[in-house]
Amino acid sequence: MRILHTSDWHVGRTFHGHSTLAALDQVLAALSVEVRQRDIDVVIVAGDVFDSAVPSRDSYELLTRALGAIRAAGATVILTSGNHDSATRLGFQSEFASFGGVHVIARPEQHDRPVTLADEHGPVHFYGIPYLEPALVRGRYPEAELRTHAQTLGFAMDRVRADLAERGGRSVAISHCFAVNVGPADDTSAAPFVDDVVRDITAGGLDLVPLRTFDGPDYVALGHIHGRSTLSERARYSGAPVHYSFSEAGKQRGGWLVELGPDGLDAVEWLPLPVPRALSVLTGTLEELLTDAVHTPAEGDWVRAILTDQSRPLDAMRKLQQRYRWCADLSHQPSVVAAASEASYAERVKAKSDAEIVAGFLEHVRNGDGASDAEREILAEVIATNEAARSGELAGELAGAPAGGAA
Repeated sequence: MRILHTSDWHVGRTFHGHSTLAALDQVLAALSVEVRQRDIDVVIVAGDVFDSAVPSRDSYELLTRALGAIRAAGATVILTSGNHDSATRLGFQSEFASFGGVHVIARPEQHDRPVTLADEHGPVHFYGIPYLEPALVRGRYPEAELRTHAQTLGFAMDRVRADLAERGGRSVAISHCFAVNVGPADDTSAAPFVDDVVRDITAGGLDLVPLRTFDGPDYVALGHIHGRSTLSERARYSGAPVHYSFSEAGKQRGGWLVELGPDGLDAVEWLPLPVPRALSVLTGTLEELLTDAVHTPAEGDWVRAILTDQSRPLDAMRKLQQRYRWCADLSHQPSVVAAASEASYAERVKAKSDAEIVAGFLEHVRNGDGASDAEREILAEVIATNEAARSGELAGELAGAPAGGAA
């Protein structure tokens, strides 16, 4: 059986204020073409199908279009809920959808009820574990201590292994979590350490789950981490199909193509998907980013600009967007940082003129870069005008005072 493992579609997510629906639509259309050309039997989406618990109409329409294309290409689809999804909305009419080959697993009690498909070697059981928030499911299973995600998934996988022992055959587990390979499966001495770490380490709001929690199935399709990752030969993250953050710049987009043979896992290979618009992180002074030919290939990319000018340049984003139309993020990280004065404010301004005080303030807020010649001329004019006005007011007050003082 040939399986394509994907996750974290995040339909409806924005990228620095820009919609990603068109890009995701393009990528999922390419995915359906791969399904047809490679004779893929099953497409898995391991959680975070939507980005919001209340998806927009356009998000629903995109998902409907993508699932229809995948089904038309010949693959069965299995989706599970993630921490971004509303299990109720995602799972609406899931029983009806299963008749059409789209299996949506969003209800907590479904974790040990596999979707069973068959090939020439027999059945393959797909155990989709929906996102299980401990606070929301512990009342359903009062016999178990379910205070952390690790405990909750451990409980779910125990039930999966018990069910699989009765059914027999090959199997795939699907989970949306923060899994970490903390040691070999038989290293029980690591367990107390893991329990301590679980309370302190989180990613995206989910606490750490030891990889050995998922022992048993032939393959474990993980979601939640947006970059591809191999925790073991049989447990992997596929990452998101499009880039949703500049932290993902340079990371490939795609999914894992998994081959199950008669005895279990045969092979896993990476299936790349197109990147509609690449991400580039450019570092330099504003002048360098605006003129250096080395940055020409990035002119059509999403751009994060890190400016190293000593002081923050004025109107930098507008200027950058004249060259990089898709510049979406700007930060200032000066290459030279002025030494901070240990003197108090009163000590710094003592016996200084107004012009010197204003110039010192500009130098302080501009990382040691003081006023320009043009700014000094403007400041001198403003200060002189202010002093003249104050002198006029004082003269007027003196002129209006009674001669000889108070009566």
